[in-house]
Amino acid sequence: MVAEIICVGTELLLGDILNSNAQFLGQQLAQLGIPHYYQTVVGDNPERLKQVIQIASQRSQLLLFTGGLGPTPDDLTVETIASFFGAPLEERTEILADIQRKFAQRGRVMSPNNRKQALIPSGAEILPNPVGSAPGIIWQPRQDKLTLMTFPGVPAEMKAMWQETAIPYLQAHQWSQATICSRTLRFWGIAESALAEKVSAYLNLPNPTVAPYANHGEAKLRISARADTEELAYQMIAPVEQQIREITGLDCYGQDEDSLASVVGQLLRQRGETLSVAESCTGGGLGQFLTTIPGSSEYFQGGIIAYANSVKLKLLRVNSEDLNQWGAVSPQVAEQMAIGVQLSLQTTWGLSITGVAGPQGGTDHKPVGTVYIGLAGPDTATSFACPCSSSRGREWIRRVSTCNALDVLRRKLL
Repeated sequence: MVAEIICVGTELLLGDILNSNAQFLGQQLAQLGIPHYYQTVVGDNPERLKQVIQIASQRSQLLLFTGGLGPTPDDLTVETIASFFGAPLEERTEILADIQRKFAQRGRVMSPNNRKQALIPSGAEILPNPVGSAPGIIWQPRQDKLTLMTFPGVPAEMKAMWQETAIPYLQAHQWSQATICSRTLRFWGIAESALAEKVSAYLNLPNPTVAPYANHGEAKLRISARADTEELAYQMIAPVEQQIREITGLDCYGQDEDSLASVVGQLLRQRGETLSVAESCTGGGLGQFLTTIPGSSEYFQGGIIAYANSVKLKLLRVNSEDLNQWGAVSPQVAEQMAIGVQLSLQTTWGLSITGVAGPQGGTDHKPVGTVYIGLAGPDTATSFACPCSSSRGREWIRRVSTCNALDVLRRKLL
């Protein structure tokens, strides 16, 4: 029994809206152990939507629709589905009353357009919407095992309907007979290709499976297991995870929802140590990344954005002769920036970044992407060259530099 996700909306095709609904539903189907092999995005066009339904209904048994349930003329999902299967639309008085009640609670008067949201195909069940006005449907339009569910495109509404009604329905009708669980191992400082080569012996396992992927400079390995229960699935994942961690060593910095900032924060908290940062090319990005973690004030004292050389001299006490001789983007200045912020803010560690983020400012000697990181600790101060690819652009260089700085500190703390 296979599911298929169909997302309706011209705004999705144009890229005006990120299709987070498909990602959410894909993850949820995996947790329920319901396989799905296809996702389709189609615009607000009845004929093209019918073509999608024609194809999907021949290869999948559970069709999940998101979008097109609103009150406007281009919201055509339900009536197009009804037309495709030759079923009349019926106005359901309980849906109309629910819509009117929700409008009254908000102090608004329901417009005539909203009345269309009370129309559903004859024989379909209502998929209640506890958040918004538009309900969905659960419908088996033919005598075979084809089941359709419709959800609004608004993510909050769709998620609430999925959790409260769709999951219990699918479980009660024995769609969920197994579960697929995953553990994502996260890596920094190693390329996806090099990581895949290291763990090549694990990439052809049947169950659990191991798959490499990468984004924003980070490499990942997703270990997925299919089993009768979640507990059994994670028991299958555990030995593979342990073996991979042993092979990859410090390159593996965390798992699942971990970030370099959260991992560094946890290490500092465990050691009872504090951190301050000095930033040039990242312009506060390192401090911002650190403070996304709740409770970061326990270990993160603050930072100095030393964009101008005058700030490096006055606030970070960088030596003027070194600044003139080596330039702001140099290992010497990076190290002194780290020492300066450590002393100024009285922290255990000082971490600094200086570089050429571009697109201008590069030279033959220091091209765009040249970055140095400084680290000052209780008994040491040093700097590291962490060049970044200039072809990815300014924001890429700034982001990767931030992550490289945190990784330098992480490895030192370990």
